[in-house]
Amino acid sequence: MQKRLRSKTRYRPQATIQNKPVGIRNHQLPVVSVIIPALNERRTISAIIHQAARVHPRTEVIVVANGSTDGTDRVAARHGAIVIHGEDPLGHDVGRFVGAHAAKGKVLLFIDGDMVISSSQLEPFVKAVLSGVDVALNDYRGPIHHIPVHRVILSKHALNVMLGRADLKGSSLTTVPHAISRGALKEIGAESLAIPPLAQTIAVSKGLQVKRVHSIQVGKLNPRRVKKNNVDPLEAMITGDHLEAINWLLKQNGPRAGYSDLERKRDKVR
Repeated sequence: MQKRLRSKTRYRPQATIQNKPVGIRNHQLPVVSVIIPALNERRTISAIIHQAARVHPRTEVIVVANGSTDGTDRVAARHGAIVIHGEDPLGHDVGRFVGAHAAKGKVLLFIDGDMVISSSQLEPFVKAVLSGVDVALNDYRGPIHHIPVHRVILSKHALNVMLGRADLKGSSLTTVPHAISRGALKEIGAESLAIPPLAQTIAVSKGLQVKRVHSIQVGKLNPRRVKKNNVDPLEAMITGDHLEAINWLLKQNGPRAGYSDLERKRDKVR
């Protein structure tokens, strides 16, 4: 995963979309759109595309090759994917937002360009959405027994508790794979996908059906990231995402996010 770039205005990359029916063949009326953000993933992207194309008979595969300089976009196009190539690195989350705008399917399945996941492991997310689930989450909880517990894991659990969905445990739109319905995309807005915990918060707040569907241990598949001074550069960003989601919740439901103050009458002594 890479640094995510955002701005106060909607980002529209100067991109070229290519559709070359070589290798896989994208369906003209897709049921499923598989969206794959990728930054310099030349070595894995072809295998990922071929697994993604097999999740449903009517599938389109969209690769958002944002900022790639190693030919990821050319490899993806050669293997039949629809390619959106922007010059600037967007980060995976913003790449999902860009890919969602281009998607035509009823189901939007999001995976990453740096880990190969078999189609049989991806299919449960698609089937869940086709059966009525609005947001199908990876039931991956991370190393919860480590002491101290990682701050990202704590953030996921805390947000779900605040949302009244402790049953979701540590499942989060921060983690791939996940899938959403076309209706969910309309309700939460494509731009919110750039901050996954915010998208999840909006989905739950709007009463959409959000469900843990299938567990894929992506922690074992994800390439090790380089740490600076023994600090994971993504940890602060993802923790900040959860704080942004909590901030949205507070603005919607008041300073206690709808939780009662019971019999405490603080206002009487102010």
